[in-house]
Amino acid sequence: MKTKQLILALALGLVSNLSVNASEIVAATLILEAGGEYATGSMEAVNEVIRNRAAKRKLTTRQVCLQRKQFSCWNSGKIDQLLAKAKRHPRFSEAIAIVTGSPTNYTGGADHYHADYCNPYWASSLKKTCIIGKHIFYK
Repeated sequence: MKTKQLILALALGLVSNLSVNASEIVAATLILEAGGEYATGSMEAVNEVIRNRAAKRKLTTRQVCLQRKQFSCWNSGKIDQLLAKAKRHPRFSEAIAIVTGSPTNYTGGADHYHADYCNPYWASSLKKTCIIGKHIFYK
């Protein structure tokens, strides 16, 4: 997190474990967003979006994951609780392997996605690249 974001998060009691590394935050994001999806490439695709956003916005992957209202799994702000929940998930080690492994390209460079049951305002302004499981990807 940037210093201002970190100070705000600490002040609001949203995060207490400063030693949590980026890989754990990104892996938790994969679990909380797509850990229940078993379509080939589901978690890898979310990881691609995170990496693509980080490159495009010149942020770290951790910063991208924890940006306000970017990934609905973090919207409650209860970072420590959500991280603990993700770490208990049976696929957490798989998510870590995805985050620390070689980059993939299931999405054709997507930097946005949403679940198939919603229709965000921004979707019509972007190019749809693919559908994986219950997620639709765009760039």
